[in-house]
Amino acid sequence: MGVKGTETRDRMLDATQELIETGGYSGAGLNQVIAASGTPRGSLYFHFPGGKDQLVGESVRRAGRTIGDALEGLADSSASAAEFVDAVLRSLGDRLEESGWRKGCPVATVALETASTNDPLQEACSEVYASWEATLRARLTGRPDADDLAVLILALVEGALLLARTHRSREPLDGVARQIGVLLR
Repeated sequence: MGVKGTETRDRMLDATQELIETGGYSGAGLNQVIAASGTPRGSLYFHFPGGKDQLVGESVRRAGRTIGDALEGLADSSASAAEFVDAVLRSLGDRLEESGWRKGCPVATVALETASTNDPLQEACSEVYASWEATLRARLTGRPDADDLAVLILALVEGALLLARTHRSREPLDGVARQIGVLLR
């Protein structure tokens, strides 16, 4: 694929991510993706012959890698697991607040809307969550409860993002950060 093709594909993925983060799977109709990306309809089916599900699945995986890379960077620069989780919550809170409370988790909305009815999208969401759990688990190495703690921390982060977005307040994120700090002592 040439540079122009890569740019077109990236614009469609960027537009899809924006649409699913702010309006969910149902808010990312193909006409909206085409309009938001400024790409021709034919390009959509050229780059994503599997249609909307392929486009959304790739967008979820791509967003998951972006957040995953940020998690890795925060893990590398944090002295302790508690400091790492605090940095993650601050970073996600910044992202949420800077978006006007529109961008929580780039996976959660799709997972909630499609996991029980759409196997390819359930798999994409599951892969992303599993990769984030693995990053958390690696930061908890040496603890006998690392597997359970990784799941618990991810669930707390996801819940805090939902509540912060709903309340348009960082307090749920701050409260979860404080409690995880206590838990990881």
